[in-house]
Amino acid sequence: MKLRILDILKEKGKTKYWLYIQLGLSYQNFNKIVNNQTKSIKFDNLQALCDILECAPNDLFDEYHKKQ
Repeated sequence: MKLRILDILKEKGKTKYWLYIQLGLSYQNFNKIVNNQTKSIKFDNLQALCDILECAPNDLFDEYHKKQ
């Protein structure tokens, strides 16, 4: 799975900095989530992203297929 946060921000005309301020996470954790460098995401953060970006959880994820 890949998070589509940057795509959603672009669609809504918002910046990463705007989202960073809204979420209130440490910059290190925020950056890992936004840049798809995290192995997990807390449900609280997932809910906050959905509330802030006004989207459903499935809107945040983009499915990818492993190459075989």
